[in-house]
Amino acid sequence: MLLHVIARGKIGQSSEADLVQRYARRIATGPLGALRVTELPDRGGTVPPPPAGAWRNVVLDERGRQLGSGEFAHQLERWRDDGVREVRFMIGAADGHDDAVRGAADLLLGFGPMTWPHMLVRVMLIEQVWRASSIVAGHPYHREG
Repeated sequence: MLLHVIARGKIGQSSEADLVQRYARRIATGPLGALRVTELPDRGGTVPPPPAGAWRNVVLDERGRQLGSGEFAHQLERWRDDGVREVRFMIGAADGHDDAVRGAADLLLGFGPMTWPHMLVRVMLIEQVWRASSIVAGHPYHREG
């Protein structure tokens, strides 16, 4: 399964970019699949077309569901086991997403009611994808409680 982060804004050379790369390397060897990050400008740009076949759209939104790490891992595992070829994680710019994007989501996912910078959200999301991969692999360090 492809875990595809589609994010508004350019991360450039930064400490956030270093963290994204660190977790991306770890995800590459995990049981959920490969990671791809596509950057789009803050406004405009073309979202890559989804693959043929089954795919899911996860939109990060402050009003989204707040899942524990275990719940998130099990959702990704179910999608993988159901034959989903790509899970797309959409991260908006400072103004978030419009109603059409939110309405097309298979899952609206939130990291709590606080406002987070979108570059930090990218790191938090990719860390949680790596954590989900570790949970699915049965890595013993993770605490779900």
